[in-house]
Amino acid sequence: MSQVKESIEVDVPLTTAYNQWTQFESFPKFMDGVERIEQRTDTLTHWVTKIAGVEREFDAEITEQVPDQKVAWVTVGGETEQSGLVTFRPIDPAHTEVTLRMDFDPDGMAETIGDKLGFVDRQVKGDLKRFKHFIEDRGTATGSWRGDV
Repeated sequence: MSQVKESIEVDVPLTTAYNQWTQFESFPKFMDGVERIEQRTDTLTHWVTKIAGVEREFDAEITEQVPDQKVAWVTVGGETEQSGLVTFRPIDPAHTEVTLRMDFDPDGMAETIGDKLGFVDRQVKGDLKRFKHFIEDRGTATGSWRGDV
């Protein structure tokens, strides 16, 4: 298993950052390579990705969700094995630190080489920067889900 961990400061209140992160179907707007996400139940999402020409479909189950604190997931079924945790920490009333940690199992030689060359680290860092711009430009979340899992 490989692991990546990145953090970014976003210039929005904690609740705004958290609420936007719970809108999984909006991820293609800021996550490079994510073609589509369907929210199937409160805890199950279906992902379609295309990264470096490799298409994947998989389901991800939310294993833990605490409003304004964290969202954890693990993939189920499909070709992709990963788990992750995103946490939210208030810096002050108008700024939030978002930290994303992801554990993943590269599949095949191309993904293993890409992992060793830091592709996933750069991908996650870029996705967090795009999230920052997306939420700061909007100033408000596109929706929210405030349930506990």
